[in-house]
Amino acid sequence: MITVHHLEHSRSQRVLWLLEELGVPYEVKLYARDPVTRFAPPELKAVHPTGKSPVIEDNGRVVAETGAIVEYLVETYGRGALIPPPGTDERLRYRYWLHFAEGSAMPMLVMTLLFNRLVTAMPPEQAAIVTGLQQSYVDPQRNAHLDLWEAVLSGSTWFAGDAFTAADVMLSFPIEAARSRGGLGERPHLVDWLARIQARPAYRAALEKGGPYAYA
Repeated sequence: MITVHHLEHSRSQRVLWLLEELGVPYEVKLYARDPVTRFAPPELKAVHPTGKSPVIEDNGRVVAETGAIVEYLVETYGRGALIPPPGTDERLRYRYWLHFAEGSAMPMLVMTLLFNRLVTAMPPEQAAIVTGLQQSYVDPQRNAHLDLWEAVLSGSTWFAGDAFTAADVMLSFPIEAARSRGGLGERPHLVDWLARIQARPAYRAALEKGGPYAYA
């Protein structure tokens, strides 16, 4: 059985959701964040050298990085589910969004989190500099991503086309996090997409098994 090394309030929630969508049995080993630093506990380094979650163990294999885990699970257990057929435009869109989630979306969200923490910890003069950087660079980049997502969903039901895929699973965390840190603004297609993914039985089942999740 697959073991998911799962950190509370984290991106690894997507792995649980994907496994529920695929109908693959798994067990969860839950880790709590450090209450002060909010980092993962040192025990995770015994599973993988990065000491981060998610990590899965499956038949002697240890797989880390959410995108790599998603690709591995879809290829190994999907039997053609949650991925468009090869050679199609939808497959190209799927691959793009699968990697966009961590490669482009998450860096802006992490920078937003760090800048917000810096502003609260700095003297006003220094905080003003950080706020200026955030407003001139980070916020416009994040809003550009939100506008792009809204435009895509105005023309298709899901990110890769008319069918729900693992690309939607991957994008769930950055979009949920964006909503929690600044809202989605006047972007009705994104709001509707979030409502639809959160209503899926597999999504709800994963929440029940995964423990605390700040962005649900």
